[in-house]
Amino acid sequence: MNRRDFLWSGAAATAVVVGSAAMLRAGGPKPALAAGTFEVTKTDAEWHAILSDEAFDVLRKQGTEYPGTSPLLNEHRKGIFACAGCDLPVYSSETKFDSGTGWPSFYQEIANSIGKTVDNSLGMTRTEVHCRRCGGHLGHVFDDGPPPTGLRHCINGVALSFKPASA
Repeated sequence: MNRRDFLWSGAAATAVVVGSAAMLRAGGPKPALAAGTFEVTKTDAEWHAILSDEAFDVLRKQGTEYPGTSPLLNEHRKGIFACAGCDLPVYSSETKFDSGTGWPSFYQEIANSIGKTVDNSLGMTRTEVHCRRCGGHLGHVFDDGPPPTGLRHCINGVALSFKPASA
């Protein structure tokens, strides 16, 4: 391989990584919001009034935050992770683990806190996880997690708030 071929191969690899990140960020075709009636409902204007632009994009439009950008990724205190939209406790710090994916990951949700729907976007079938109370998109669940469940709830940090345990 000559120098020009080497440089072109590096440029091509960079373009693939950048393009993949952009596609991941855009999320491809958006699935419909979780079907159903929820206890907490608001208009888009009302959601915009209480959520950051990034949280609105994820919770209400099924967006995805960039990997590695959430401060909650490195949150290691004991406490509860709640839905940023309606404050429903959804994950305990006791089930959080480092998946190496760039998103906060948990092996189990708090009982009766989430709903699941089929997401066929990005040319694959995944299980989307949403808040049971407001329908806000949290992330996806995969079957490559640690014991005892073998599940990895890959959750957008911007869709969560953290409440430290009281001392």
